[in-house]
Amino acid sequence: MSLYRDTGVVLRVHKLGEADRIITLLTRRHGKVRAVAKGVRRTSSRLGARLEPFGHVDVQFYTGRTLDVVTQVETVDAFAVQIVGDYQRYTAACAITETADRLSAEEGEPALRLYLLVVGALRALADGGRDASLVLDAFLLRAMSFAGWAPAIAECARCGLPGPHTAFSVQAGGSMCANCRVPGCVHPAPEVLVLLEALLHGDWDVAEASVPVSRRDASGLVAAHLQWHLERQLRSLPLVERRREAPAGGK
Repeated sequence: MSLYRDTGVVLRVHKLGEADRIITLLTRRHGKVRAVAKGVRRTSSRLGARLEPFGHVDVQFYTGRTLDVVTQVETVDAFAVQIVGDYQRYTAACAITETADRLSAEEGEPALRLYLLVVGALRALADGGRDASLVLDAFLLRAMSFAGWAPAIAECARCGLPGPHTAFSVQAGGSMCANCRVPGCVHPAPEVLVLLEALLHGDWDVAEASVPVSRRDASGLVAAHLQWHLERQLRSLPLVERRREAPAGGK
């Protein structure tokens, strides 16, 4: 029996038989792993509560013929406790884990940067100190950068001319100068591009100073850009609640 251990985030779970589940995790060293957790749907199981979506866990597996099998689980971070009770944070977390699942298509291929992005985003949602929509959009932009799909924001997507530019085309790869712009471009306000740049590079002072209309427009561009490259819609994105949370102590 070949045993191995890794730390990972639970991306999704599926029922298997009467008492088992198939758990999909994004792990630090082994990338995406699908494994069977036996008996976890029984009320007597000590592992079931640790193998829920958004859980950050230390897991021991043994290698099976078709799917690996979970043998031990220890909780590293119980992100779900703080996330599931808030609809905005919960839907944002669902979009994060679904995106990570799509971007880590090959099982067993290391994806350390994506793993760290997922852990950081879920930790930010669980802490509740930042607006969930901003956390989600920052994650999506950085995840697209990991995949090689980052939109051009500060330069023309076609010729590289430094901007800012007034046109943006999802199909063409982002911002476009006057000479390169194509039919169907949208024309986001300059503040929207400033917000996108801030989210991509982690400038939270600028991001959190943005107004709701800029956040809404930026979210639309990020979602459209991601789904264009994935060539299919994320099921969780339409459910994400886009609202600006009141600051702590505010009304």
